[in-house]
Amino acid sequence: MRRRRALVANGAMLALFTVFGCRSTAPIPTPTEPSTSARPEPSRANAPGRMAPATPARVRPVVSAEAPPLAREFRGVWVASVANIDWPSKRTLSTAEQQAELIALLDRAAALKLNAVLFQIRPAADALYASKIEPWSEYLTGAQGRAPVPFWDPLAFAITEAHARNLELHAWFNPYRARHTDAKSPLAKTHIARTNPSLVKPYAGYLWMDPGEPAVRARTLRVVLDVVKRYDVDGIHLDDYFYPYPATDKRGRAIAFPDDRSFKRYRAKGGTLKRPDWRRRNVDLLVEELHTGIHKAKPWVRFGISPFGIWRPGFPAQVRGFDAYEQLHADARKWLREGWVDYFTPQLYWPTTRREQAYPALLEWWVGENVMGRHMWPGNFTSRAGGVGSGAFPVSELVEQIRVTRGQVGATGNVHFSMKSFLTNQAGMNDSLLAGPYAAPALVPATPWLTAPAPPLPTARLAETAAGTRLVLRTVGTAVPWQYAIRLRTDTAWITMVVSGSTTSWAIPTGTSPTSLSVVSLNRVGTESPPVSVTFPTRTGVSGSRSTPARGRVDAP
Repeated sequence: MRRRRALVANGAMLALFTVFGCRSTAPIPTPTEPSTSARPEPSRANAPGRMAPATPARVRPVVSAEAPPLAREFRGVWVASVANIDWPSKRTLSTAEQQAELIALLDRAAALKLNAVLFQIRPAADALYASKIEPWSEYLTGAQGRAPVPFWDPLAFAITEAHARNLELHAWFNPYRARHTDAKSPLAKTHIARTNPSLVKPYAGYLWMDPGEPAVRARTLRVVLDVVKRYDVDGIHLDDYFYPYPATDKRGRAIAFPDDRSFKRYRAKGGTLKRPDWRRRNVDLLVEELHTGIHKAKPWVRFGISPFGIWRPGFPAQVRGFDAYEQLHADARKWLREGWVDYFTPQLYWPTTRREQAYPALLEWWVGENVMGRHMWPGNFTSRAGGVGSGAFPVSELVEQIRVTRGQVGATGNVHFSMKSFLTNQAGMNDSLLAGPYAAPALVPATPWLTAPAPPLPTARLAETAAGTRLVLRTVGTAVPWQYAIRLRTDTAWITMVVSGSTTSWAIPTGTSPTSLSVVSLNRVGTESPPVSVTFPTRTGVSGSRSTPARGRVDAP
């Protein structure tokens, strides 16, 4: 990715947030105070011997008896392993140190009220997971092909720990890169450059699998589907590296990608496309086959791509810059218009004020091309917020980009590059996000065009314990939901909690004084069950005193 080029050349957490009338079909608004109406306490101004109060009468918030829709917004973060950008921080860490770093990373993501991690597991035809197809990555163990000792599987570990924190885990693949310029160890015997050297081409210090070779496409498809079938991932993600970013020699002349062999073979078999169109077709075939194959294996797994943020200069008219359609042979607009992705993350890495690459204009254009109504979750160069040097911008600009995204109908979230800036709280960005746009957590937007078992109907009742009131959760039948969303009604607000679908008993937070609650279960694509309501028999029941447990009832859909 351009971002990488620039950079390189406690336990499960319960999400607690207050929602005031948020719409499930739109991004979360900036949190506001509860709505109020003029309902003063009874005045004694006319009582004998009393004067009218000098201060305005207090008002009580009006809280709807109906639970508001669940707030939805995708908040993702890229975790890059290539060149040890984000994780692991070094190639010499022990297994325990790597696990500790990963736990700290996921804890930070959850604390920032993010809800998805895009975890790079195949940076260069290698693997940061147990694979029988490709060798272990040197970014994990320091030597390509060397397994971690003591043995562990980072992807399996990351999935378990992410889900325990109500974070989605998307497996991030590079489809064609075979060796990065930052690589230091020799190629393993099982690496594609050694087992099938004719499929790999040297280019500007990299090794690159030739997209024009059908065997390369078949290998990438095999690698991705192996992960989909063996691991409980929530999504599959590709970045912007298709054909490589063009390079020049010492004299400034363009270096051609060496695919004469595969192109001549294509033409010898009767192919009629010119080379640029043929290259784009090669990438199109991979994208389409991944979309089909992933959903055939697991219909609920989302497939997303984060292409370069400009499709072509002139689209929209004011835009100038790099031509990804011509230079990377990536027809990203086609993938979006064909519906070959479930979410689309154009890398909009420019400030809102930079006219020729303006964030708002590019986002609006991409939304306009989204004729199939897929998720639009633009990528932000968060590592530049509060940074130094060329391209840096203030943290306030990042907050503005999130605001612009929320204001654009058809866009429902953001993805941040990269995790390192959050780990260091660069320029206090974490504080700015938590005090502003991420003050309240959100659920991932639902994906209704994908297929998953319907969420089971929950049952709920209150139980008194020595420690206080607990909510006992079960479902009708044996199915386990992906998550529960619990909404407590108080005198001042609806408070929403999101907990794992494996939760069977949950403590009512002290000090909340709820009068009723509503529970829904959710499945893997975000579909909600009908709600179940529980009424608290007494206000003292939530503080530890005895009360009669209430039973839930199913509200009308």
